[in-house]
Amino acid sequence: MSEQDLFGAADAPEDMTRPLAVRMRPQTIDEVVGQDHVLGQGSPLRRLANPASKGSLTAPSSIILFGPPGVGKTTLATIVAKQSGREFEELSAVTSGVKDVRDVLNRAHERLVTQGKETVLFIDEVHRFSKSQQDALLPAVENRDVTFIGATTENPSFSVIKPLLSRSVVVKLESLEPEQLHELVTRALESPNGLKGEVKANDKAIDEIVRMASGDARKSLTILEAAAGAVTGDKARRKGARKPIITPDVVSTVMDTATVRYDKDGDDHYDVISAFIKSMRGSDPDAAIHYLARMIRAGEDPRFIARRIMIAASEDVGIAAPQILQVTVAAAQAVALIGMPEARIILAEATIAVATAPKSNASYNAINSALADVDAGHIGAVPLHLRNAPTKLMKEWGNHEGYRYAHDWPGAVAPQQYMPDELVGREYYHPNDRGYEREVSARLARIRPILHGESGMAGNGGTVGNGGTTGEAG
Repeated sequence: MSEQDLFGAADAPEDMTRPLAVRMRPQTIDEVVGQDHVLGQGSPLRRLANPASKGSLTAPSSIILFGPPGVGKTTLATIVAKQSGREFEELSAVTSGVKDVRDVLNRAHERLVTQGKETVLFIDEVHRFSKSQQDALLPAVENRDVTFIGATTENPSFSVIKPLLSRSVVVKLESLEPEQLHELVTRALESPNGLKGEVKANDKAIDEIVRMASGDARKSLTILEAAAGAVTGDKARRKGARKPIITPDVVSTVMDTATVRYDKDGDDHYDVISAFIKSMRGSDPDAAIHYLARMIRAGEDPRFIARRIMIAASEDVGIAAPQILQVTVAAAQAVALIGMPEARIILAEATIAVATAPKSNASYNAINSALADVDAGHIGAVPLHLRNAPTKLMKEWGNHEGYRYAHDWPGAVAPQQYMPDELVGREYYHPNDRGYEREVSARLARIRPILHGESGMAGNGGTVGNGGTTGEAG
């Protein structure tokens, strides 16, 4: 079944053999429960649903509905078409190709020219359309041959091509609040299109349904329907005339486990991994392990998790504890070799190693600052003494002349310019005082003056060490 995101009770009688979520589908915008932030007066969706919007140049010609599963994307597109009197055409990005898109667009154009009737073209999971498929939509959207409504669980900034995105109004839908799901479940219990009051549910049972639904309207009605089926079976009917009651135990029975709301292809994926990374960065191993557990239970690819831990080891730990990168690389290799479920232990070890390590983003900041200079055109010529000179002609140009071989100098640090003239004095790397980087900071404080010729050598024949005043430079 395609996404039937359902929030209210329709007035029209429904086929009672259809799923409860389908029977409870609202018919107008005013019947929708939730999404008040995008359904107010003057909102793009409400303007499009108004019959007067047909032929109007002020109504949006393209809308992208962005939100998690079960929040009303398909339902709202259907309501807009029905309430406004437009024809409704639907395609799934999973099963449709460019030919299907062109066939629909040709029908819509013919309908507009011959009948004067506008068409809503709804494409579910539009983020799965290739660039060429999305490109095929542009002329029809530009010419208003169709009113295009796309649904996506992925951030359209990354999943929809810029030309289509620039012609669209992006409407962000939110997961339903617990009280909204409670209202929806209560309505379904009494509605003529729902359970008709033939089944009761106590408040604790409804609270359990709401908890398990995790903001998903369709899931709440699916759980309710399963629970109702469990209490209205042959055994329940033989017990007497009293109405069957759904209890929390019944709800638990029909749900094997409380499913984690986590769409691996949608924003849940990005939100949880973002919280995971930020928890490691913030040195909270408990929160990091919590988000790791959520990803594991949701079936996230353990190799993806391992890659993110490796990145955190460089971005957030860096030289403050350089051995952590080695730990995370070894963990990633072990995960690939061992696989789940045992890989969960390795991922946990690497997560805790990153979370509890001293932190430094100095390496991260250094490369970003250097890239910003390069992007801004601050490049400059490589100094002649650093240039390669494999030929006689290059030597005549002055390449390599005057180069000081670092190992010939005390501490392997020669007073010498390495930066292009334009960038002399620029410093990208600024170590902090945490972990091993404290020693690096002290070392650089002695090296940089020598490099820039601001001081003599570190004593007569002295060397620049890793931590003390003497020793090897490496």
